[in-house]
Amino acid sequence: MFLDGAANFKGVGIGAVLVSETGQHYPVFAKLKFPCTNNMAEYEACIFRLKLAIDMNIQELLVIGDSDLLIHQVRKEWATKNSKILPYLHYIQELRKRFRKTEIQHVPRIQNEFVDALATLSSMIQHTDTNFIDPIQVKIHDQPAHCAHVEEEANGKPWFHDIREYLTIGEYLELANATQK
Repeated sequence: MFLDGAANFKGVGIGAVLVSETGQHYPVFAKLKFPCTNNMAEYEACIFRLKLAIDMNIQELLVIGDSDLLIHQVRKEWATKNSKILPYLHYIQELRKRFRKTEIQHVPRIQNEFVDALATLSSMIQHTDTNFIDPIQVKIHDQPAHCAHVEEEANGKPWFHDIREYLTIGEYLELANATQK
């Protein structure tokens, strides 16, 4: 599971992607409509995804993030006395007990780009006061758009043949209908 939070002048957003053992990606992201710091957003993202993983009945989980603070505090390598962070830290420790095994790892931001983009996007979206926005589908194109254009019509002539004929003769073809004209 990859996670990230983003706080900026437009708002606060969180993103997470759960990757199954088969390589299936399950991205989720949310806009937070309450004031919080970037570190709080990171914790919100972790809790958000842990709860979803529990709902999916996942037993073993690798949590990956780019927040040094969150990773080291959850691993109990760094202490915190911050009154805003402590409740988050305690809640994550409680959620981790619901799994057979959890491991948490730090990665550089460059290796967390997709989740960072989800968090940033959700932080910047301005929308009505609804709890849900229709999902955003991201398509992956493996060739330039111009490679998909039609070269020839069914009659074996290029798509622009009728246009060229009109420009040459100055008259529409005999079989041209109103739409084609």
